[in-house]
Order: sequence, then C-alpha cells, then structure tokens
Amino acid sequence: MLVDGDPQGNATSGIGVEVAEGETTLYEVMIGGAPITEACRRGVHFSDLDVVPATPDLAGAEVELVERSEREFAMRNALSGFRDQYDFVLIDCPPSLGLITVNMLAAADALMIPLQCEYYALEGLSQLLNTVHRIQHSINEALTIDGVLLTMFDARLNLSRQVAEDAREYFGNGVFKTVIPRNVRLAEAPSFGKPIILYDVGSAGAQAYMAVAAELINRTAARGRGMINGE
Repeated sequence: MLVDGDPQGNATSGIGVEVAEGETTLYEVMIGGAPITEACRRGVHFSDLDVVPATPDLAGAEVELVERSEREFAMRNALSGFRDQYDFVLIDCPPSLGLITVNMLAAADALMIPLQCEYYALEGLSQLLNTVHRIQHSINEALTIDGVLLTMFDARLNLSRQVAEDAREYFGNGVFKTVIPRNVRLAEAPSFGKPIILYDVGSAGAQAYMAVAAELINRTAARGRGMINGE
C-alpha cells in the first residue's frame, strides 16, 4: 500500500490517481472522519498495489489535530488492524517536519531517506536526523533507519560525487548500494500518471529503482513485514 502523506499530493498524481470532489482522502482519515478503508483505492495499475491519496486539504489536518489528545498517533491508530494485510506500507512524507510528518514517523517501523545529491539536501539531513532522534526517544522507540537512498546523481558533477562520499562516510552501509541517476524518463513519468516501470521499464531510472526495491526487500527480510516511511 502506498500512502500519500504529503499535502502536495505528488505521490497521488504521479501514480495517476484522480480525486473527485467529495471523495475520501487521507485528510478525512487523519481527522477521524472516515476509516482508512474508505480512502483506499484498490488495484492501482497493479492488482497488488493499493493507494491512499492526498489533496491539499491534508494541510488542514495539521491545524485540526493540534488541540487533540494523542494527536501524534492519528496515523498509527488509522492503520491499526489494517496494516497486516500488506507486505509493505510505503508512506510518502512532506518535506516539512511538522505534525503530519511526526504522525507518519510515529506510525512507521523504519525510515527510508531519499537524499538528492545537492548541497542543501545534505544540509537539511541533520535537521531530519534530529527529529528522528526525538521521535525515537519520545514517541516511537522502535523506529529505525532502513537506509539512505542517493537520488538525482550525476557522475559528471563534483558536487554529486562529494555528497555521495559524505553520505557513505557518515552512514556507512546504511547507504543503498544502488544510486538513482538523473534521468529524463524518470522526470517525465509523473506527468503521464504512471510509475516508471510502466512508462519506460528499460530506462536507467526504472532499472535503478528495481534494484533499490530488491535491496529494500533484502534489508527488511529479517524484520518480516514492514512499514516504510519515505521522507
């Protein structure tokens, strides 16, 4: 299951899910207005891929949850009794570190961190790690980091190579062996509402992501079923 936890809704539109006015999304789930089963779209592109979409309305959940008790556990509660139906629950998180992101981290077993091979992305990583450490100490002690995924890598650029080197120096084996290259087909696929393996399975980007999927499965095999939070 793919859960779009970002009010920008890029995971929703990128995979070709259209949300009509009045349809249930993650917003209603987060504020307790509907069970997650009502928001879930079944069999999107593949028979075994379900999607919980998001719209900009999700940003309002952050305001509505502020005064509620146990507001950090809205997502965890929504998935309770439901997550075991899936081998993996993948949650796409917003880039900000607000209450919505805290909810997703509280619900997750592990965190997968995509890291663009650019300076500011590396700079922001320290802030994310500080947030993760606070979550581990106060809300979700079981949360682990499954790995750091280097993305938008361009071997021709010194900056890309330097960011990759710094990440491997800090995280060691925590960095995925596979690197996602800058790839035109990857950039095009969301505009067609298709995952890259349907848009162009032979592209370098598709091949890289399939290799990442294999790595992820191997990394989580010892843990059994998992819920991965994609920051």
